[in-house]
Amino acid sequence: MRYLLTVFLTVFLAELGDKTQFAVLLYATKPEASKIGVAVAASLALVTTTIIATLIGDRLSHWINPKYLEVAAGIGFMLIGAVMLLSLLREA
Repeated sequence: MRYLLTVFLTVFLAELGDKTQFAVLLYATKPEASKIGVAVAASLALVTTTIIATLIGDRLSHWINPKYLEVAAGIGFMLIGAVMLLSLLREA
């Protein structure tokens, strides 16, 4: 149960304010758009990408030690954060 909560919180926080959420927000602003339809379509898209990522992660774990994958993901997140921070500092 603790692992499920950790996954939920990590994904929830990662998704807040990202470009996917802005896209959903923009679709929902359209008067002709069904708000339930936008929510369902966005949810299905997230579920589909999550299933794909889970399957790929499972396959990768058979060929690459999961610890190395965690390190690579951590480095990737730090690089993305550094690039975002540098671009913000350049704009200031």
